[in-house]
Amino acid sequence: MTTIYDIAEKTGFSITTVSKVLNNYTDVSEKTKKKVLAAVEEMGYFPNSHARTLTTKKSWTLGVVFMESLGGGMKHPFFNAVIESFKQRAELSGYDMLFVSRNIQNEKKSYLDHFQYRGVDGVVIVCSVVDDPEVKKLMESTLPTVVIDMHSTKSSVVYSDNSHGSVLAFDYLYALGHRKIAHIYGHQETFAGTERLKGFLKAAEKQKLDIPKSYIVSGEYFSIEGGEKAMHTLLSLEDPPTAVYAAGDNMALGAMKAIRAKGLKVPEDISVVGFDDIEIAKHLNPALTTVRQNMDLIGSQAADVLLSQINEKRKTSVAITIPVELLERDSCMPIKG
Repeated sequence: MTTIYDIAEKTGFSITTVSKVLNNYTDVSEKTKKKVLAAVEEMGYFPNSHARTLTTKKSWTLGVVFMESLGGGMKHPFFNAVIESFKQRAELSGYDMLFVSRNIQNEKKSYLDHFQYRGVDGVVIVCSVVDDPEVKKLMESTLPTVVIDMHSTKSSVVYSDNSHGSVLAFDYLYALGHRKIAHIYGHQETFAGTERLKGFLKAAEKQKLDIPKSYIVSGEYFSIEGGEKAMHTLLSLEDPPTAVYAAGDNMALGAMKAIRAKGLKVPEDISVVGFDDIEIAKHLNPALTTVRQNMDLIGSQAADVLLSQINEKRKTSVAITIPVELLERDSCMPIKG
């Protein structure tokens, strides 16, 4: 196997000079660079990112930001599936992923500082909160960015039609005869949480159905525990709901757990609808009726938008809304009587 020592011997340059060329240092003449790179090509040394970076002026690395302060992140099945789709699409174009934290070598850095330090070609932002100053700084920079599941005019964005998904869920329960419809909403610092709550209220207004404030309960950060806690609150009401729409499948799972703990059945006593269509939803007993997000399409579209900016060397603010659909399974039934 050819080594850096072989390149140095072939060109007559020192190992230090060859290393500088391979790492794109600026204090090396163009003549020296050309001679070293010619030897690299001739001898088949480093058929990887070093030589490619020098010839293309790209790092072939994409940064990935997850909001850490709210928990969740990669643990959530939705974001896990989306980033896997994004990764597969980016890898087809030769890119690697760099997942970051704001901590690097025990020194606090902003996301932008971190990515500039690492020299990434672009950044995908997932699982973020609205108006986070560090994320805004990143989106407003010249670095190509795409944001998943959040709206912005400063960056390209890809997200599901969250509000319409809530309308689909509400209208479905209403069509089954339910009038006591509760909503377990997601964290209101997230775009998805706010949009899904807006859609629920919009659908109720359209049907001229007055929803008591006690029927709208926080499920915290889209967690099973948050959904379970919220459902216990709803079940403790003097006049509990006959149907519940949870703004995330994890919260719906928690709600079903609380319903069973109360000695009640889904859907015989309470109908439940979720949002996401995570993998486990169809395997539950009963299988969960839910609003399906096209996670593969969200991830691949986000990758395409980001790579387009990188290739065209032009930051854009494209907004792509991915359609959703209601999947009818077994967790809902018409109201009794």
